Amino acid sequence: MWEVRALARRRLGTTTLIFFLGILVGSVVSQAVGLFLPEEGTAHQLFVQYLSFGFGPVDLNLIVFDITLGFHVHVNLLSVIGIFLVAQLLRWYR
Repeated sequence: MWEVRALARRRLGTTTLIFFLGILVGSVVSQAVGLFLPEEGTAHQLFVQYLSFGFGPVDLNLIVFDITLGFHVHVNLLSVIGIFLVAQLLRWYR
């Protein structure tokens, strides 16, 4: 039973790592590609424009200090491709 929980935690950690590394790699490649594409073109829209999801800033006043939390993920085509590439690289690495 403990082995199943440990395996589930490891899979969740690996999945999270793949997701965030893939988005990071895809975003960097997307910005690099965007430097060479004209802004009015369809290719620029396809590779550089993104969908954003998450939650905006939430203020938490704890009298002694304030905390502002917010989280947004920007996903585009190259980010999705980056997720698949990182997943394949990690699969090959193991």
